[in-house]
Amino acid sequence: MATRADFLTRIRQEVQRTPGLFPASPAPRPERPAEAADAVRRQMAERWPGALQRFAEEFERVSGVFHRVTGIEDVPRVIRAVARAKDARELTAWDPRELGIDLRASLEGEGLSVAVAPSDGRDEARRRHGEAAARAQIGVTGADFALAETGTLILISGAGRPRSTSLLPDTHIAIFGKQQLLETLEQVGVMLEALHADPARTMSGAMINFITGPSRTADIELTLTRGVHGPKEAHAIFVESL
Repeated sequence: MATRADFLTRIRQEVQRTPGLFPASPAPRPERPAEAADAVRRQMAERWPGALQRFAEEFERVSGVFHRVTGIEDVPRVIRAVARAKDARELTAWDPRELGIDLRASLEGEGLSVAVAPSDGRDEARRRHGEAAARAQIGVTGADFALAETGTLILISGAGRPRSTSLLPDTHIAIFGKQQLLETLEQVGVMLEALHADPARTMSGAMINFITGPSRTADIELTLTRGVHGPKEAHAIFVESL
């Protein structure tokens, strides 16, 4: 049996085999979050094409599948293709007001059952949707931010946008536009600070999920397994007109 020292030595050796993509250091909290967030938006208004390219590269590096479409009306076509490939029959999605599109009209005629998340937050409605999400093969969400440097999708939970939509189905599909693109984790921190400080957009009770590719875990022997704690497959659809 390995001793505690042997165990920790092995962990150190394995960590050293895969160095971080960038040095980590704490970032200062902005004194004026709203102004700092506006500055980030101005930067990204010019730099989003480069951020998109980096996001696609990093997302695919972690086994994500990247799609790019012209308009929101093209999104159902991509979802239908994914559903056919997975032989999926049940789909769950955020509330249309949160997602930006009502998928029921375009997909239910194609043999897909679409369960839309409730926006009223009642316990019974949330319970029923959780059960539907557990049955569904595909979950469709938006993304509050898309982090280019790691290919990470960032989702904030709330009414009409439950965590179950992205966590329970085997396949997660996220829709986003250039307004959600950010280059660095520091920028993400600035934007979250601004949201937290805005009384009209309070984040009280919200959960923030950072999703980097499909769910994966490994046991002590480093045997990698997908889908144990979340989706086995992750798709990101970038909509040019959003």
